[in-house]
Amino acid sequence: MLFNLFLWFEFGSKPAVQFLAGYILEKSLSVDNLFVILLIFLSFKIEPKYQHKILFWGIVGALLMRGLMIGIGAVLITKFHWILYLFGLFLIYGGINIIRKKEETYDPHDSLVVRMIRKIVHVTRDHHDGALIVRRNGKTMVTLFFVVLVVIEVTDLAFALDSIPAIFGITTDPYIVFTSNIFAILGLRSLYFVILKAHDYFHYLNYGLGIILMFIGVKMLVEDFIHISIFLSLGIIIGILALAMIASVTWVKHHPHHQHPKLKK
Repeated sequence: MLFNLFLWFEFGSKPAVQFLAGYILEKSLSVDNLFVILLIFLSFKIEPKYQHKILFWGIVGALLMRGLMIGIGAVLITKFHWILYLFGLFLIYGGINIIRKKEETYDPHDSLVVRMIRKIVHVTRDHHDGALIVRRNGKTMVTLFFVVLVVIEVTDLAFALDSIPAIFGITTDPYIVFTSNIFAILGLRSLYFVILKAHDYFHYLNYGLGIILMFIGVKMLVEDFIHISIFLSLGIIIGILALAMIASVTWVKHHPHHQHPKLKK
């Protein structure tokens, strides 16, 4: 928020509001990603004392990966303006999928990523005090923590395919796009431990995120004909999130002993 104030006084209200809208959007879209990370930790039986380290390196990898994707996206939009329409259609499709998707049991042990890692290198199940790579009997081996880290990075890449086009629906300024992503990602480790304790309060968030993605997609498609101001866009995003959270809190009050579907084993 201090950086947001800096943008306001240094560059004016429009970039500051674009940053705030982008930050809220990226942070909200990250929540679903954190649910999957929680499931990954549960599936691999990673103890909480080791989760901090894996999350730290996961966030470092996410920063590098998203920075690269934002750079590529900015270049593509500069050279091919029509790609914004493609992003818009992709976001509408993604929003519909988020709303319609059914709760499934997630088992990363059967994922293609894990199978490929085990074919390429030896994997040891010993913890080795949280080490990622170890040497045993003259052989270099990766630990289960390394496998989990790779799975998390691949998961973040999949979620970035929604979030990066979405932020370009707010602004095409690479500086605002990058900084809003950076600040949203930097707080993910703390947000993860909030979700760990209060996951039930996000029951209807998927519906809100789906509607927001569809709104941003439509905004990108009609921008050349109907201009929707960034202030109105910010108000709509906050309003949808607020309604989703109010509905979630109301739902929890009527289902006090319910466990979030995504966390069922």
